[in-house]
Amino acid sequence: MQLSLNQDQLEPLLSLLASSNNEFNARFPGVKIQRQPVHTVYGGANLFKTGTTEKLSKLAQSHFATYAPDHKVMADMLGLPAADTIGIESSDSITQRVYDRVKSKLEMEAVEDHRVDFEDGYGSRADEEEDGHAVSAAIAMAEDHKSGALARSTGIRIKSLAEETKHRSLRTLDIFVSTLVEHTEGEIPQPFLVTLPKVTTPEQVDVLCQYLSLLEQKHGIPSHSLKLELMIETIQSIVSIAGQINIPALVDAGADRVVTAVLGTFDYTASCNIAGNYQDHMHPAADFARQIMQVSLTGTKVTLCDGITNVMPIAPNRGNSLSDRELAENKDVIANAWQVHFGNIMHSLRLGFYQGWDLNPAQLPIRFAAVFYFFLTGLDDASARLKAFIDKASQASLVGNTFDDAATGQGLVNFFVNGISCGALTEQDALDAGITLAELRDRSFLKIVENRSKSD
Repeated sequence: MQLSLNQDQLEPLLSLLASSNNEFNARFPGVKIQRQPVHTVYGGANLFKTGTTEKLSKLAQSHFATYAPDHKVMADMLGLPAADTIGIESSDSITQRVYDRVKSKLEMEAVEDHRVDFEDGYGSRADEEEDGHAVSAAIAMAEDHKSGALARSTGIRIKSLAEETKHRSLRTLDIFVSTLVEHTEGEIPQPFLVTLPKVTTPEQVDVLCQYLSLLEQKHGIPSHSLKLELMIETIQSIVSIAGQINIPALVDAGADRVVTAVLGTFDYTASCNIAGNYQDHMHPAADFARQIMQVSLTGTKVTLCDGITNVMPIAPNRGNSLSDRELAENKDVIANAWQVHFGNIMHSLRLGFYQGWDLNPAQLPIRFAAVFYFFLTGLDDASARLKAFIDKASQASLVGNTFDDAATGQGLVNFFVNGISCGALTEQDALDAGITLAELRDRSFLKIVENRSKSD
């Protein structure tokens, strides 16, 4: 076959593509298979003591055991059918499997990620008081670090770097890190995240990175041991004063320290001038912010995390001698809070947010229930569709009345990648769907098709 252009003419164009493609691939390596926490629990620094993680775990277990003694009660409390058998035998119902996994998870690792909070969950206090809590919380974290009692990942949330709080924010960070290092003989728990709230400009992120570098140098901590988490909770964090999407610039200013971006739902909707009684997890303004975060960061090294549910599953009536009316009232309040939280998490999951923040240990069982339910209810369908697609290699496929092409093929692969990453699915689930572990780690449906086609 005769070509019009020779290699010398083609090479400069290919080189230009290679440079651009390599830059793109470096910025967007793809959805990670590595473990991402499904939640971050945070609480005021004044409340953080030695053994806090274990205490939160026990409270979560007790709450779940009290209000969901079995899978039928759990399903009733959440408004789910107790015998939900989507695609499997009734003796092995989805709700039973979810219940068993939640119970096991609460016993093994109820708290995956924890933040000691010096911002909204802590409030504004006298400098002497905040200094004291920065010291006491750091000592408690050091003790738990040495005993292995910390959550899988941990960190602190400082105040914003706005003009009125910048001095207090950096002072607290210095005291906490310096005290922590002193009591751990120079070690920093890994991963350790510093959460920066109410970000508005890249300069705030840049200054914090420089400050973290100074702290690392001062204490002999390995470079970049202190990671960053950005809270997207202002209009300006979404759109810059120049009218451009601001999130990529904020991340770039983080100098490879930024690992997570968190949507602060209520602060963000407040910054949009939305009345307090209409601020809600599912408000369209919050979904707009989620979409901007998603198109800016999905496929990069920065993971996405959603905001809180502010309806707490806390019983209004306390004591050991409650009347039937009081017990019924408690159950109704808890069931309502569970259903709101469950619905919010399912909404986040459908939008591609696999992690969220929780305020109270009583919310943790529902966090896990929603995540497990989301993936287990979709497992059989995703497995059948992916098997059919892979079997036909490069051809589109029809399973039932669902037509799949290459784009949805990648979405099916992502289902397993995300499910395994958050702990809802196992690698065996992927193997049962016809994906090898090597293919799973590549994360690319096109590579799967290409390799299968070559082997055929």
